[in-house]
Amino acid sequence: MAISKSAKLAINKSERNKVVNDRRKKTMRETVKAVRTLIVKKDVATAEKSLSAAFKALDKAAKRGVIKKNQASRKKSRLALAIAKQK
Repeated sequence: MAISKSAKLAINKSERNKVVNDRRKKTMRETVKAVRTLIVKKDVATAEKSLSAAFKALDKAAKRGVIKKNQASRKKSRLALAIAKQK
C-alpha cells in the first residue's frame, strides 16, 4: 500500500489513465472488428468507408501509447490488404 502522498497520487493517476486507455483500446478493437465483419460479408464499399475510422482509432491508440507504432502499422496494412483482396 502506498504510504507517501505522492505515491497515493500516482496510484490515482494511473487508475484514471487506465480507464482512458481501456476506452481507447475498446474503440480501436470495435472499429477494426467492424471493418473485418464487413470484409467477411463482402461489403467492400462500406468497408472502405469505415476503414478511415479504423485507421484513426489505430493511430490514436499508437500515439497515446496504448499499442506500439509498428503494431498499428501492421494492423492498418492487413486491413487494407484484406479489402484489396476482396475487390
